[in-house]
Amino acid sequence: MTEAVSPKLAGVNPPSNDQIAAGANPESEKLRLDRERTARLHQLATLGELAGGLAHELKNPLSTIKLNLQLLMEDLARMPGAETSHNRAVTVKKEVDRLGQTLEGFLRFAGRIELRTAPVHLNVLVQDLIDFFMPQAQAARVRLHASLAPEDPICNLDANLIKQALLNLMLNAQQAMPAGGELIVRTHVSGSNALVDVSDTGMGIAPEHLPRLFEAYFTTKKGGTGLGLATTRRIIEEHSGHIRVSSEPRRGTNFRLELPLRDKNI
Repeated sequence: MTEAVSPKLAGVNPPSNDQIAAGANPESEKLRLDRERTARLHQLATLGELAGGLAHELKNPLSTIKLNLQLLMEDLARMPGAETSHNRAVTVKKEVDRLGQTLEGFLRFAGRIELRTAPVHLNVLVQDLIDFFMPQAQAARVRLHASLAPEDPICNLDANLIKQALLNLMLNAQQAMPAGGELIVRTHVSGSNALVDVSDTGMGIAPEHLPRLFEAYFTTKKGGTGLGLATTRRIIEEHSGHIRVSSEPRRGTNFRLELPLRDKNI
C-alpha cells in the first residue's frame, strides 16, 4: 500500500532542478548529457559486436576445459591417495565456472539491447515493484515507502528492463543499510520528464567514488561484479533518459532517473 511520505525521511533529499542546474544553463547541460549518452551508447554498440565474436572464441574452449576437468575429477575420485590432486581439480573447475559467469555477465552488459516499449503507467510499475520487494526489505529491517505523483506519469518503456534497473538500485540501497533504515521510491514530473528517485538512509558513497560509480567493473563491494550500476545506466540511456546520484557519507544516497514522458500527440 502506498504511503504519503515526507521527503525528510530520507537522509539525502532528491536534488531540486535548480540545484542540479546551478551554475549552468539547463539547455546546455541537457545537450551535454545527451552528447555523452550518445557517445556511450555508440561505444557499447561497437563493444557489443566485438564481445559477440570474443564470446564465440572463448565459450567452446571453456566448455571443453570444463568437461575434461569433470572427467579428470571422476578418475581421481576412484584413485587411492589422489585426494590432493582431486581437490586441486575442483579448485580449477570453480575458477573455470567463474570465468564463464564473468563472460556471461559481460555479454549481458555489452550485448545488443532490443527495447520492447509500450505506454507504461509509471506509478503502477513502481507500486508493483514495491509490493514485490517489500518482504525482502522487511526481512532486512528496511522500512520501504512509495511516494507517487498525483497524476500517474506515462512513458514509453520496456517495463521489464526498467524494473531491472530500479531493482538494482533498491538492492544497492538495502545493502547500504546493514542495520536497517528508510528506503523511499518517489515519482514526480518535471517538464517533459518523469522522475523516479530512489533514496536511502544508508552509509552513503565516498566523494572520491562518485565519478566512477557507473563505470563497468568498478565496485567497492566484496564479491561485487561491478556491472549492476553500469547496466542500470545503460538501460536508462537506451530509453533516452539520464541517471544522477547525490550522496553524503553516513547520511544516505539518492539516485534520480529521468525518463521522457510519452508524447500525447502520438
